[in-house]
Amino acid sequence: MLPIGLQLYSVRGEMEKDFAGTLKKVAEMGYAGVEFAGLFNKNPAEIKALLAENGLVAVSAHVPLADMLADMDQVIAVYKEIGCRYIAIPYVDEAYRPGTADYPETLKKIEALGKKCAENGLVLMYHNHDFEFVKINGKYGLDVMYETVPAEYLQTELDTCWVNVGGEDPAAYIDKYSGRTPVVHLKDFVMKGKEKPKKLYDLIGIDDQTEDAAEEEFSFKPVGYGVQDMPAIIAASERSGAEWLIVEQDRPDAGNTEMSAVEKSIRYLKSLA
Repeated sequence: MLPIGLQLYSVRGEMEKDFAGTLKKVAEMGYAGVEFAGLFNKNPAEIKALLAENGLVAVSAHVPLADMLADMDQVIAVYKEIGCRYIAIPYVDEAYRPGTADYPETLKKIEALGKKCAENGLVLMYHNHDFEFVKINGKYGLDVMYETVPAEYLQTELDTCWVNVGGEDPAAYIDKYSGRTPVVHLKDFVMKGKEKPKKLYDLIGIDDQTEDAAEEEFSFKPVGYGVQDMPAIIAASERSGAEWLIVEQDRPDAGNTEMSAVEKSIRYLKSLA
């Protein structure tokens, strides 16, 4: 089994309340590393010390594209000090997504960021959702991204939930990018019917969150508790040369807290080893 990390966005509420205590609990659950999604006003030296204290690897960090474009030197400095090897673009705003007039220019900007990362010993990745699975001249926007930006400047961070929701088989898609998949997101879900809920992104915080977000139609689940074929996904990740599997659950499902959900995920994954 590849080493397993946790995307800390999954436990953001707990991180906000008790940063150090949550890292300790994550390590005690059996996670080997973490992926950041914000630093909760902690300084890099403090975070690095806490990771060392708990035996956790700083795998990567999700950093908004706007923050990278505003001051990539600062982003690189912060996450190099923490010890991250990878920096990931978590998504692009609607105005710059595949199919928009600005998408080609966005890809040029991403390539420039990737080059700067490479010059500083870091690796830039892109973390997909399903909205990259729109066709541009017969090709998915995500594929256009990876065809346009050289692999030396951009690696994949395939989110297996969103690949599935986008209409593709996650294991096959990982195989497609073999050699370019250092970090794979393990995410499980259930969805009623074949139609995606209209308010799907309310569930992940990209758009405004509303009371009528369609949780009854779509729900994130602990890894191993949804529809995903996790053994096949893990096998494909191993074949592809992945270095890390990262658990992510955007929000806890009914009956779970943030912490109980990610504990169920790691227990399931350990049972496969």
